[in-house]
Amino acid sequence: MSKDYVLAIDQGTTSSRAVIYNKNGQIIDKENIEFRQIYPHPGWVEHDPEDIFNSVMEAIKIVFLRNSIGWQNIDSIGITNQRETTIMWEKTTGKPIYNGICLQCRRTSDRCLQIKKSVYNDLIFDKTGLVVDPYFSATKAEWIINNVDGVRDSIKRNEICFGTVDSYIIYRLTSGTFHVTDYSNASRTMLFNIHTMDWDQELLTFFKIPRSILPTAVENTPDNIYTAPAVTGGVSVRIGGIIGDQQGALFGQRCFEEGDIKNTYGTGCFLLMNTGRKAMKSSNKLLTTVAWKINGTVTYALEGAVFIGGAVVQWLRDGISIIEKSSDTEKTAYSTNNDSVIFIPAFSGLGTPYWDPEVRGAILGLTRDTGRAEIVKAALESIAYQTVDLVSAMKQDIGGAVGHFNTDGGASVNKYLMQFQADLLQEKLSVMTMNETTSLGAAYLAGLSTGFYSMESIMNFKSDSINYIPSITSEKARFLYSRWEKAVSAVREFKIF
Repeated sequence: MSKDYVLAIDQGTTSSRAVIYNKNGQIIDKENIEFRQIYPHPGWVEHDPEDIFNSVMEAIKIVFLRNSIGWQNIDSIGITNQRETTIMWEKTTGKPIYNGICLQCRRTSDRCLQIKKSVYNDLIFDKTGLVVDPYFSATKAEWIINNVDGVRDSIKRNEICFGTVDSYIIYRLTSGTFHVTDYSNASRTMLFNIHTMDWDQELLTFFKIPRSILPTAVENTPDNIYTAPAVTGGVSVRIGGIIGDQQGALFGQRCFEEGDIKNTYGTGCFLLMNTGRKAMKSSNKLLTTVAWKINGTVTYALEGAVFIGGAVVQWLRDGISIIEKSSDTEKTAYSTNNDSVIFIPAFSGLGTPYWDPEVRGAILGLTRDTGRAEIVKAALESIAYQTVDLVSAMKQDIGGAVGHFNTDGGASVNKYLMQFQADLLQEKLSVMTMNETTSLGAAYLAGLSTGFYSMESIMNFKSDSINYIPSITSEKARFLYSRWEKAVSAVREFKIF
């Protein structure tokens, strides 16, 4: 059978997506399956790893059936994933020993505040490029070891595996043959030294996390990793690409040159700049991360993170039910000119440049005539305001203007949001009309590993975009942003937890 396609698995924080790409880098079809969000306590967020894997396999099954495609038609698999979510499972069975602790979970906030007061605060930043925050994997893994009965003894018996979501999916797809992660995901754990490109023994000792439970870090186009035939329809398929979701979007946007920038508007928002072979240290609490390692060469990135981006729209729909569909927000926002409401969606604290896990969400500026439209509009605008926070920090770090602003992600289809973003930034935005750049990056890497794609062919693939030009004055933009800054300051002062 001819192997005419690459399968990209895009495993996100609220859903899993299977995308089929052809030899021209075009989408043949895709399927998306949502899975449960588990909230055991306020500020805690968990996922059942079985739900995650089942949603992945269900999405693949549906897209295969709809297109009369089988595993035998797949040249290779690219995997991209929510990065910091932490899973531990039994080596022999692949069964989770506890729910996956989601990247949005804040249960280790107190532990992180304790670390910040110690010498390890600066040490962790220097070694890993990450600020100390519950967002990252280290304190989540530490929490599982300290709080789940029997885990310590099981670890001593060499029965436990730890990993991020990519590790777990690969373990399941290979029936336990491969316990690996890639360098981009490893760099998000707060345990990985991005300068030596290895797990850092000093940090492992500090967190009391044994090296024996860790996955092996591999390049983003790994060699000789294949699925188990029993899992993939009786055939063995090459897993040729592995990359964290935001680095995947950077690769999918073809940000291959130093200075190239992309912002992904997903559940959160993530602004990344390719910094080449230099691990640039931020003075404004941006993160330094591994973008990818291919053929022995490491590419680094500078990153800013917004915890709640598109997730605020999901909250409008599922949390308080004031919209029926996410797409309703665009028309609703255009229906009002009221600018009095400011929405701070700090459901999981605030990310870059604040890194404040204790602050909580708030809606300010309510008046008697505030209604559904004003709240929806302010929620969309909060995504844009938080992005300006990231861009401002990045400009300060590099000492000047940023490069061309490329955008992607589910929320980038919202015309109101993109226009407001261009207005606030006073920059032209280029929004890719094909917004699956995260899975596209994973597909590119998988195809590169087998020769299905080449760098030359990738650069020549057609890429269409929609441009947004600022429609307000710079003075108006500064005024609007100053109101946001005041609102953030007020909410950070008001901490009742």
